[in-house]
Amino acid sequence: MDELSAESLLKELRAVDAERARRAADPELEARVQSVKAFQQRRFAATYADLLANPRYEAATRFFLHELYGPDDYRQRDAQFARVIPTLTRLFPAEVVDTVAKLAQLHALSERLDTRMAEHLLSADIKPDEYAIAWRACGDPVSRQRQIELTMAVGESLDKLTRKPLLRQTLRLMRGPAQMAGLGALQNFLESGFDTFRAMRGAGEFLSTVRHREDTLARALFRGDASALGQLP
Repeated sequence: MDELSAESLLKELRAVDAERARRAADPELEARVQSVKAFQQRRFAATYADLLANPRYEAATRFFLHELYGPDDYRQRDAQFARVIPTLTRLFPAEVVDTVAKLAQLHALSERLDTRMAEHLLSADIKPDEYAIAWRACGDPVSRQRQIELTMAVGESLDKLTRKPLLRQTLRLMRGPAQMAGLGALQNFLESGFDTFRAMRGAGEFLSTVRHREDTLARALFRGDASALGQLP
């Protein structure tokens, strides 16, 4: 990653911090954002109920569910991104840093889109038809497609990392230095992602399924078809 790319990612992370500060000053907006995130996590679980029930794909689906779609607070991890990306840290191999960079881009984009969705909602009690209306009101199919592409890129990068036999041992040896450097959350993400994708023994079918369903859902929502969201708990 060159210096320009690193600075671009830092700007995205700073933009996420600014959004968090704005939402913190508007409790109602913050509540709607958290509801958007929770709704999207329930939607993902419903869309991929079959994969959650499949022993081969359950762990990877849950990894996506909690690391990419969940309402968790990623501030600590974001702060670690801001440290690791511009310096191309001496702790992590280049291919690992590239994976982190893709995740940072995805997270920054998702935060912006979630805030925009929340701004088009009247309350934190979200119904499928209200979510679909907010989706169309936001528009921006280019950013939605970019969001899907980045999700796929993170998965593909993790899958590629599992093909490097020595990398798992390298990650294990990095635990101590990573904790000392204040990069524990990032280290945990990498180890969890590596182990999850390695256990899948090939992520091609899983990622192809996710791409197809997310593309199909996005097109349906842009048409105003809330039924594509399915039955949510």
